[in-house]
Amino acid sequence: MALVADLAQNSPSRALQWCRDGNVELISVQEVRRLLDCLTTGVMLFDSRLTIQYMNSAAEALLSLSTRKAVGCAARTTLRTASAMLPDVLERSLATRQPYTERQVTLSGLNAEELRVDCIVTPLLEDSESPQVLLEMINVDRLHQIAREESMIAQHDMTHALLRGMAHEVKNPLGGIRGAAQLLERELASEALREYTRLIVGEVDRLRKLIDRLLLPEAASRKVPLNVHEVLEHVRSLVQAEASAIAVHRDYDPSLPDLHADRDQLIQAVLNVVRNAVQAVRNGGEITLRTRIERQLTLGGRRHRLVVRIDVLDTGPGIPAEIAGQIFYPMVSGRADGTGLGLAITHALIHRQGGTISFASQPGRTVFSIWLPAPAHDDRD
Repeated sequence: MALVADLAQNSPSRALQWCRDGNVELISVQEVRRLLDCLTTGVMLFDSRLTIQYMNSAAEALLSLSTRKAVGCAARTTLRTASAMLPDVLERSLATRQPYTERQVTLSGLNAEELRVDCIVTPLLEDSESPQVLLEMINVDRLHQIAREESMIAQHDMTHALLRGMAHEVKNPLGGIRGAAQLLERELASEALREYTRLIVGEVDRLRKLIDRLLLPEAASRKVPLNVHEVLEHVRSLVQAEASAIAVHRDYDPSLPDLHADRDQLIQAVLNVVRNAVQAVRNGGEITLRTRIERQLTLGGRRHRLVVRIDVLDTGPGIPAEIAGQIFYPMVSGRADGTGLGLAITHALIHRQGGTISFASQPGRTVFSIWLPAPAHDDRD
């Protein structure tokens, strides 16, 4: 069983071939499917007419299509690609009895979103009368996202360490300035002069709060079971009260499981993103809150079977290219009046929940996506 699991992780086609050759006698069909469903590689099996016979969970996520609806469908109606015709490659593999590899194929899912995948096509020819062909799809965009996430976490930790060192040098004199201003206020007889000392105290307090927000001290998270849609509806009501002229649409998946997260921190994180979207579309536009479930994703170096994705879409002008690579760093903002703290704080809050955040932006369509692990019953094993 360990050998089959290792083969399944590294080469689904070899794992199926190994089982077909009779090297594993005790493994059941259910166990093979369970192993394939644990893969991050999308696996699809087609018969000689290029009709779908099987697809694993990763393939379902890539195509935004369930196995129940996909089985029996033709490859040409299911695999919509912009840069290569995968059905042609599948036909060629069956005809020549040779495996093929296609790199950087742009795949279009049912929700019209595009992603890049590397494809491996392998013919299964044990039964010459009814040969089959196996398609493996590796999400290249997701691999790049994991690499960016790891780099961002490392840089964030380094920046946080530098800020902590600076904070002690800044907060100590601020405390002295505040105390001196309060003592001076007691000695002043003029109310007009006392107003200046109160201004000093107020500005010192503002700077101290700014430093505390930059440092984001590791307060204990109060994680509880919560419904993600309740959080989104709370955020939506707050935003609609602030900007009633902007329409905030909902596109929710009602089948999502509950999260185990800190409600207040999650509300603050989503609120920061939605408020940025409001600023982007304030001259006219739309915002959409969308939720989806994804399977077998790696977040922060840890693999999760179920992940809840929250998307905040807006039709604004997009994020300027010159700041796109540093958008989650402190003091980076695309607005002249922005502090550059909102997304930096959001990234830290989401990271505390075991999740991650990323974005894709172009003029007329910006999407911020938040991924949060959903507790699965099987994870308690």
